[in-house]
Amino acid sequence: MGSKAARSARSQRLARAAVGLLIVMCGSMTACEYTYDDDGRPEASPTSTAGNVVLPPDPALEQTVTGDALDEWAKSALPESQGQSFYSSSGYLNPGESKSEQTVQLPGGTYAVTLACRGTRRVMFAVKVGEAELVDLTLGCANARVSVVQLETDAVLSITVGSRSDANFAYRVSRL
Repeated sequence: MGSKAARSARSQRLARAAVGLLIVMCGSMTACEYTYDDDGRPEASPTSTAGNVVLPPDPALEQTVTGDALDEWAKSALPESQGQSFYSSSGYLNPGESKSEQTVQLPGGTYAVTLACRGTRRVMFAVKVGEAELVDLTLGCANARVSVVQLETDAVLSITVGSRSDANFAYRVSRL
């Protein structure tokens, strides 16, 4: 009983640390307003509040890349994690294409799944353990997102990435 309480307290501390990390990573996004033009694509409208100036996203991130440029973008798009990195991947998606990959076997525990994309639209990410969906996210490109997942036992994650238009994707699975 004592070990279960200790595990619960540890999980709560890890979850709080992950939330803190998310707040720090997403803090610069708090002053953006989004409007949609006719093609359904969000456009950032810079706003200013109490001395904070928010710049629109870098237009270069709307261009897909390959080769060394893709590797460099993936490194910069996925911030370094404090935990041990177990699996990462990046690549290019043609319009309408999806790719599925599996991680190595991960020991039970808490993980940060960092997702990023680059292109003119959105990329869909799905992370599953067997049939159980842990993450189902459509991410607007030029962004990154961290999702925290808890694995009760050793497991292999299945990660599916898809897009309706040309896009680059990158993700990393790190233990917290």
